[in-house]
Amino acid sequence: MTSPALPRDNDQAIREAVAAGIPSALSDLGDLVRIPGMAWPAFDQTQLERSADAVAGLARGTGVFDEVRVLRAAIPGTDEQGQPAVLARRAARNGKPTILLYAHHDVQPPGADELWETPPFEPTVRDGRLYGRGAADDKAGIMAHIASIRAVAETLGDELELGIAMFIEGEEEYGSRSFAQFLSDNKEALRADAIVVADSGNWDSSTPGLTVSLRGNARFTLRVRTLDHASHSGMFGGAAPDAMMATVKLLSTMWNDDGSVAVEGMTVRDAETPEYSEETLRDEAGLLPGTDPIGDGTILSRIWNKPSVTIIGIDATSVAEASNTLLPEVTVVISARVAPGQSGEDAYRALEAHLRAHAPFGAELAFSDLDLGDGFLVDTSGWAVELTRDAMRDAYGKAPVDLGVGGSIPFIADLVREFPEAQILVTGVEDPYSRAHSPNESLHLETFRNAVATEALVLARMNEITR
Repeated sequence: MTSPALPRDNDQAIREAVAAGIPSALSDLGDLVRIPGMAWPAFDQTQLERSADAVAGLARGTGVFDEVRVLRAAIPGTDEQGQPAVLARRAARNGKPTILLYAHHDVQPPGADELWETPPFEPTVRDGRLYGRGAADDKAGIMAHIASIRAVAETLGDELELGIAMFIEGEEEYGSRSFAQFLSDNKEALRADAIVVADSGNWDSSTPGLTVSLRGNARFTLRVRTLDHASHSGMFGGAAPDAMMATVKLLSTMWNDDGSVAVEGMTVRDAETPEYSEETLRDEAGLLPGTDPIGDGTILSRIWNKPSVTIIGIDATSVAEASNTLLPEVTVVISARVAPGQSGEDAYRALEAHLRAHAPFGAELAFSDLDLGDGFLVDTSGWAVELTRDAMRDAYGKAPVDLGVGGSIPFIADLVREFPEAQILVTGVEDPYSRAHSPNESLHLETFRNAVATEALVLARMNEITR
């Protein structure tokens, strides 16, 4: 299938319909943000059911889908079911292609309430941004789909013959544990010529980005043991190695002095990156004055094309409960980002081998809770990529930037495996100040408007293509 020079007679009407629909879209987004749907077992799981039902109601309200269902899939290797997902579909008519729209309705836990300037689940608008957990990641992705469908349906009416499938997942932030099984269970309903994954970002708040590479991930728990029981640090300190000292020494071996990863076997992708200054990094990442960036090479190569290793959790005696004691064991959670082109499994093997080889004082190591994901490189030669870039240029008034992303969306590898002929389009509504996963997460409202306009133009122009 090729993308011809498409007529754009409907572009102005589409833009007007998008603009008219933004207030109701933002109102619906606010309603979604109020639902604290988190997939971690420690949280109220009925909130995810509320969230899924709300999304299903929005899908039905567009009036375009032949069916809308809330479904679950089994988690492979367990007797558990995954979290509720929404699956909607309308069949293509008269030889038109089909597009699959993906987003997720679950969110990250909010963290400490005192770090939020306004309550995390009470959507608040200030200074051109909508604040709240999930306001950007990824309930705005859901509403970009809904709002663009509304605009196209209103404009085209019975002339809308494009096939549309929509899959709104309920556990992306918790590892998409049932994702692969969900794809297998619903393969025919999800089959499409192009897939839009609305869970990424843009170059900045006014410049669109099309994500063409993603790092993979290797996340695991490491327990370090040196003693079979706690001992008095005055009685035995200086002779008996405590687990905290061993852990600190062990972890420090994973980085060079400049902060780059020193784990043999973790690879680097060789690719050019756009200009991005240290000043921009300082501003967007919030580096404190006097704190230097880490790594080597261009700044974006460090984020897009090289591995990173981060300690994201630690179990040890708290400061409040500190005593003069040698700790017998310490547990940490290690999250590594893997350069595109290397599998998560290969990177984990390199990490495990490195840690075992560098364990100090014969410390006992135990590895558990392994979570792996592969990176992704987009084939940018397809017709759908060209069509999407044109739509971005027309909606934003600026040419899009091909982005690499330091984060991971591991399930894209599942999409590629199940639908090898489909073109993958990784888009999003976030900008560098969205602070996804952090306190005071927010959505830039003008970016959202442009993202909705982009997707509506993509849908309308795909509607002009005949397979």
